[in-house]
Amino acid sequence: MAERGEDALGNVEPPTIAGHIAGTVKRLRKERSWSLDRAAGETGVSKAMLGQIERGESSPTVSTLWKIASGFRVSFSTLFDSQKPALGELHRNGLESVWGDDSAGMQARLLFPYDPLLGFEMFMIELAPGAMSESSPHASGVVEHIVVVEGKMELCIDERWQTLHEGEGIRFFADRPHAMRNATDTRLRCHDVIHYLPGAASGD
Repeated sequence: MAERGEDALGNVEPPTIAGHIAGTVKRLRKERSWSLDRAAGETGVSKAMLGQIERGESSPTVSTLWKIASGFRVSFSTLFDSQKPALGELHRNGLESVWGDDSAGMQARLLFPYDPLLGFEMFMIELAPGAMSESSPHASGVVEHIVVVEGKMELCIDERWQTLHEGEGIRFFADRPHAMRNATDTRLRCHDVIHYLPGAASGD
């Protein structure tokens, strides 16, 4: 769950996704008995940056969060939400399940957290006009399914750009660099279903 704090008057503040990310990264590292040096080596994220994230002093980019998830071998949504609703159970996501990457002009809203039984999670991605989001390679066995629901997307896989219009979709192995771009003057929204083949992520 996302962490709760207290304000100057001692009132309990609502949970935040930043607090959840900070607490989750620290917990994952402690459970594995990894030092910050070891975690940096496994994730490709610097020791200094990991320390800042654990202390809640940094707002990591989506690319950095993917490096952390891949290094710890957990699903991406583990960093966003720890609730795993059962089949047939309504899952409500509040503002704490939205992560904004201002540097990329991107917003990711968690729709369904990772389900270890079905092996998938689902996000709604929004890109501002002119924005581009670049992703480092994910863990082996991660497959992304992208469907554009509003606007037009330019997607780069293996250094090859292609265009997806509203209602069109694509799936691809995400263990390679890839990027999405909104070259229009209107917003771009897409569903991103991330599937983990057996062994690609733990049930954490």
